[in-house]
Amino acid sequence: MNIQEKISELGLILPPPSKPGGNYVSMNIRENIAYLAIQLPKDGSNWLYKGRIGAEFSNEEGYKAMQLCALNVLSHIEHSIGLDRLVGLNHMDAYYQASPDWEDDAPKVVDGASDLFVTVLGDKGKHSRAIFGVDKLPRNFAAGITCSLTLHECRHPYLSTLAKP
Repeated sequence: MNIQEKISELGLILPPPSKPGGNYVSMNIRENIAYLAIQLPKDGSNWLYKGRIGAEFSNEEGYKAMQLCALNVLSHIEHSIGLDRLVGLNHMDAYYQASPDWEDDAPKVVDGASDLFVTVLGDKGKHSRAIFGVDKLPRNFAAGITCSLTLHECRHPYLSTLAKP
């Protein structure tokens, strides 16, 4: 079963990839390593999960917010280079904003992203991670993730314009 079939089997749909909000690219590829800019819990033009875990959102909703961030990562991979070019996910940095009195259950909340990556990608989805509680995320989102990944030989359009060493 390929990755797209697995996503469909889970009843999930890849949202359209987001556009950068400033002077940067969403995916930066250097040889066969790609770095993905922060992905937030957006579904197309719908900005979801705005607020703090422990105040506006439960741990379960935080888990779903992280899951949506992971779907956005997969969307960027698919639309930029194709999921079939993925060797594997290397590392994920997860960010969340929570109420000051939140019973910190960050690892379980961040599992929303980690579980999705492993369920959809299998061994390719296994990764290291770091978790950061922050005071503020862009536009008051409750969650966000960045990732690095390894790709099979890549013929990205940006790379074809660069001089070879």
